[in-house]
Amino acid sequence: MTKLRSYLAAAVLPLILAAGACGPSQASQEDRIDPQAAISVNNAEPTAPLIPSSTNDTAGWKVVTQLFDGLVTFDAKGGMTLVEAKSITPNEDASRYTIVLKPGLTFSDGEQITAKTYADSWSFAANAANGQLGASAFSTIAGYEQVQDEHGDPKAPLSGLRVVDDLTLEVTMDKPDSSFPYKVGDVAFLPLPAAAYKDIKAFGKKPIGNGPYRFKSWVPNQGIKLEKDPSYKGPRKARNGSLEFRDYQSLDAAYADIQAGHLDVLDTVPVSRLKTFHTDSGLQPLIKPGPAFRSLTIPQGLQHFQGQEGALRRAALSYALDRAKIADKVFAGSVTPATDFLAPTIKGNASDITGKEVLSHDPDQARKLWKQADAISPWEGTLRIAYSADGADKDWVDAVLHEYAQVLGIKTAPNIFPTGKEFNTAVHNRQVNSIFNSGITSDYPHPEGYLVQGYASSQADGKGLNNGDYKSAEYDAILSRAASKTDQDEAMQDYREAEAVLFKDLPVLPLWYRKVSAVAGKQVRQAPFGYMGLPVYNQVTK
Repeated sequence: MTKLRSYLAAAVLPLILAAGACGPSQASQEDRIDPQAAISVNNAEPTAPLIPSSTNDTAGWKVVTQLFDGLVTFDAKGGMTLVEAKSITPNEDASRYTIVLKPGLTFSDGEQITAKTYADSWSFAANAANGQLGASAFSTIAGYEQVQDEHGDPKAPLSGLRVVDDLTLEVTMDKPDSSFPYKVGDVAFLPLPAAAYKDIKAFGKKPIGNGPYRFKSWVPNQGIKLEKDPSYKGPRKARNGSLEFRDYQSLDAAYADIQAGHLDVLDTVPVSRLKTFHTDSGLQPLIKPGPAFRSLTIPQGLQHFQGQEGALRRAALSYALDRAKIADKVFAGSVTPATDFLAPTIKGNASDITGKEVLSHDPDQARKLWKQADAISPWEGTLRIAYSADGADKDWVDAVLHEYAQVLGIKTAPNIFPTGKEFNTAVHNRQVNSIFNSGITSDYPHPEGYLVQGYASSQADGKGLNNGDYKSAEYDAILSRAASKTDQDEAMQDYREAEAVLFKDLPVLPLWYRKVSAVAGKQVRQAPFGYMGLPVYNQVTK
């Protein structure tokens, strides 16, 4: 981090003062806050309905996590806080957990939340017959494989879930999973009310939750409105009156709106404004480390990228990239070149893993490896990278394609999808047919959220976030070893070994870690950002 960037981060701290900060002016500041203020924030059209276990994009995550509470949540530094759980206790080898709920929990319609509520929700989410996109999050619970028949009984439960009493749920794992207390912070583990199962599609359009906000309206491709739930008794009480998630086709349009005072918070500054947003007198900037790992996924079945030829070409493409140059020229320092497959805010992130030299910029080595691949099968066609036009990816994709053309002497072109929804749908359906923009921001601050969710065989074939369908028995075995160790320091050594396998196989090309680069309007008094690198929406005030 440069001195300039450190200065900017310090300069914006007044914007992110925590609600509990003390000081002589705190009381008067609280008096000036409007508890019924309507807060507007940027978003895109969610890919899927607003069902926790089917939420697989950031646009949906932003909304669903305001409508629902789960067993745990995480603070800005990744620390865990119990929400609906009173305790989560493992046995000696993390093969069984006892979860005790807090008493008196309810959904916004008054329905009681019990251990059975969670058991039913998780069974529904895991069962392939119900078609939930987050089903693979439950893959380490006993009975998961038995409910993976898409044509099976949609009411079949996970055998590893046992309701002991109204407040106690016993979870037996199919195999040890020391990350489970963190994993239950994933959006897929949020509970569903009984009304959801009567018509899940209708529920996804007008959900009933247990979080700090209630659903109000959803106009497709325009936005979603939520209102504060006055009956909410959890720890994430809303300090504003309502939230409006507005859909934007481009971040530049959102930036224009926030400059004009028509938008309160923009969580991602467009590339075109990265060099100037922190000096814009009409806005309040925020710059801080974030959890977002960005990459390029090279599908395992892509022509010229299989077997030994593919191994050579993957390494060549990685060596051809000047990540530091792109971080400086395109992103104005708002990203940090990747050193591994995690993120700076995740325990276990390291820069000395075996094989990391493939992330260095070495054009000569890139050309050498590409030539060796040509000897196996001559390159033909155009190298393409897919992304969506409504995001902030055009400039850096163009820069990457230019470097590949210059270094390797090949034809390159973008593969552009109009919207993020269309792009994500094509990725999920395996219809992209090129290298594509990708990345992971885990719902929970643990290496498992990146290394298992992104690259384990169990997460491939549309079952999880392994959208390149990478499969390695060697890699899976190392992850299983890590999962059985309740000593987190010992587990971290296994995760480092697993990353060494990824550096060898390169199912994705690590690019950079995206810092939080956001802005709020002058009318905003507080806009704290959390672990996910997104606003803590219930604490945004005016």
